This record gives sequence, C-alpha cells and structure tokens, in this order.
Amino acid sequence: MTTMPDGHTPWPEEFVDRYWAAGHWRGNTLDNLLRDWARQYGPRTALVHGDTRLTYANLNRRVDRMAAGIRLLGLRPGQRVVVQLPNVPEFVVTAFALMRAGVVPVFCPVPYPADGVSHLVRVTEAVGYVAPSAYRGFDHRAMAEGIAAREPFLRRVFTLETPDSPAPYGGGFTTDPVGCHYVPLGSVDAPPGPALARGADRVALMFLSGGGRATPGLVPRTHDDYVYQARAAAELVSLTSDDVYLAALPAGADFAFGCPGVVGTLSVGGTVVLVEDPGPATCLPVVERERVTVTSLSPATVRLWLDAPGPVRCDMSSLRLVQVGGAPLERETAERIGPAWGARPQRVFGMPEGLLVLTRPDDPDETVLTTQGRPLSPDDEIRLVGADGEDVPDGEPGELLVRGPYTVRGYYRAPDENARAFTADGRFRTGARARRTPDGNLVVTGPDREAPAGDTGPRDRPAG
Repeated sequence: MTTMPDGHTPWPEEFVDRYWAAGHWRGNTLDNLLRDWARQYGPRTALVHGDTRLTYANLNRRVDRMAAGIRLLGLRPGQRVVVQLPNVPEFVVTAFALMRAGVVPVFCPVPYPADGVSHLVRVTEAVGYVAPSAYRGFDHRAMAEGIAAREPFLRRVFTLETPDSPAPYGGGFTTDPVGCHYVPLGSVDAPPGPALARGADRVALMFLSGGGRATPGLVPRTHDDYVYQARAAAELVSLTSDDVYLAALPAGADFAFGCPGVVGTLSVGGTVVLVEDPGPATCLPVVERERVTVTSLSPATVRLWLDAPGPVRCDMSSLRLVQVGGAPLERETAERIGPAWGARPQRVFGMPEGLLVLTRPDDPDETVLTTQGRPLSPDDEIRLVGADGEDVPDGEPGELLVRGPYTVRGYYRAPDENARAFTADGRFRTGARARRTPDGNLVVTGPDREAPAGDTGPRDRPAG
C-alpha cells in the first residue's frame, strides 16, 4: 500500500477516475462548500443550541475569523488537532475553521479515557487540543497539562469555558512550564486572510474506528469522499431546506456528522439543532419547540423516548424520519415508532471507515423491520465471503467486505493493521457477517455493528 504524506492510503488512479466520471467526487472541500452554503442560505438559521441561534452567514463569518486566528497562532496546513467538544455550536465552528486553515481535526468523544486521548495525540503528533476547561465535573485542562508534559508536539490547548470551568482557568492566554500555550477558544479570532488553495483529495478529518478494538484506529476521511457520503445520504432521505435535524448523539461521530447528519443538513440549507444530552427530558421538548423533522438515535435512546413518563411527553408530530443504528434494533421497538410519533424508522448499518447500508424511506415495512437495507452508493462493491475467501450464495451468511467511493483504503499510520483489515484488492474487512436477501437487501447476522460502530455507546470517563 502507498501512503500519502498526510498519512492516508489513496485510492488507485483507476478508482479515482471512476468516481470522478460517475460524479461522486467533485473536488469540493467541506470548508469551501460552507462558503457556498452561506452565500445561498445566508439569513436562514444554520445552528440552534438552547437560546443560541446562528445563521449561515454568521456561521461562515465565525469560521472565517477562527481559521485566521488559528493560522495566526502558528498552526500549519496538514497538522492535526484533537477536538473533544460536546454538542455545542463551537464544535461545528471549530471543525470547519480547522479545515479552512488546512488543519485536520481528529474527533474524539467527550467521555474518552485520558490514556486514549494521549494515544491520539501521540499517533497523530497533534499540535493542538480543543476541549472544555471542565465538563460535567471532569477537568479537561488538567488532563491536557499532563499530556503536554509527555508529548512534545502538543503546544496549543484551546479551552472552551463552561459553567463548571475551574475559576483559575477562566482568564486569558497562559503558558505552562513545558511551553504549552493555553488559549480561550473564544479568543481565537483574527481578520480573515486569503483562502488557502488545496486539493479535495487531502485528509479533511479523522474519526476513531469502531468494532470494539482495545486501541481504536484512526480513520482519515478526505474531502472528496466525505462530501460525497453526506450529499448522497441527504439525497437518499430527501432532505430539504425545510428540514430540522436534531443532533442528539455525539456530533463528532460519523453517524451524526455525515449520515447525512450535520453536514448533510447544512448542505441543503436546513437547520441543525444541537443538544448535549440524548435523554427524553432534554430532547422531547426540543423536538416540539424546534419542530424537528429528522434525527439519529441508538435503539436504547429510542426506547427511552418511547417510554418517557407523561410529564416529559411532547408533540412529536413534526418528526418524519428516525434513523436508528449503533446496535441491533428489535422489531418490537421499530414497530412502535410509527404509531407513537408518526415518523418512519430507518435502519442504518455502517462504520466510520465508510460503508453505509440503509433502508429507504419508501421501502416496504417488512424490509425496514427485517433488514439493514442496501448500500448507499451504486459503486459500493460488496462481497460476502466464507472462510475459504470465496463468495457465498445469496441467503448464506458470510464476512462482509467492501470497497467504494467513501470507504477508506487504510487506517492512519497503521501498516500492520492495514495488512489485516484490508484485502490485497483494497476491500475493507468490516468484521461483520451478513447475508443477502433475494431482493438485494442485507441482513447483518453478527457481530452486531449496526450504524457507525463505536459512535453511540457510552465510554468511561477520562481517567485523571
């Protein structure tokens, strides 16, 4: 496998040509697309979080100024920054601002162990880290200080002030004894400079891999492949500017960020509503108040919403589509969604590495209740193979292998893992077993990895 200077394994030229010819890849970067969306949808509401509302024009302006501030602080194109933020507007602004500065955000769940964050910093040689000073009783700045003392590359820590931020950290720019600078995120601001010119074939962002691995791999997603994924998913569920998407699961996970999620909703001029707690007491009033039309949930969260006690039940009639993934969805639970909320359930199987398998909104009920649906792209090449590596007949379970225009060809800086996880002809070994029905739908038979694996489950709190 050939590895690019930015740490990802590129698609072979024949596949690059194929995906361009098919119109999947169009050479657009995510941050440049945000400029286009701001011009097209300027006064419309892009983000909502509590009482905070940002228009597309304001979102793009904040991204522009933060990107300039990032460059002013010395961060260079191609460098990596670990982003560990909850579902707040600053997460979206920071992600797009880093990309606009040419810097690669590495998305990390907020409840992630300290040794895991340290591993991400070390593997990516991250020069920056973005997190709340403190969040829900945990001191992220203190954790960052410990990591910076061990990792020589980490010299910029950007802190988001929250209501439980420790008082000593509420001030301005500071420097610790090892030379790591601590900067309030809100102060990263400068007049915008000229736009950077760079290729959409470069790494845009990174996710943690799924699959329950002891040490998750890093999944480098390019602008070309991720823009295509979000756009195709938005088209599949018929998103329009009238849609309101509720990001109840972590926005930094693939499921909520681009399936179609945050990126897909912004691409059509819709509104993204961010909440920090997926529980019914928080979310159901938001669904009613903001007239949410689409959301993505885990089966456990669906059950909590359906079983919410009377005092927190709200008008859910605006919902038209509920994507469900992250674990197996029981038929009984799926059958309750329509009668309770008037919404259509959609089963989603996939992973941060790329493959998305989804039921379609117009599929028969039985298809939605018994299968995971069909691959997102007509150029998703699926194989189901037995222990001998040969294709199994339809109806028989086999290991699910895939390659396609949004499935990566390798993990970041992981040659040994890549040799195990990818076939010689570039197919990703998903680790899932599935069978194909006569009408072309897939039924995942195990291990249970519905929706982007590892995206929605709780993690241990970071260790001090």
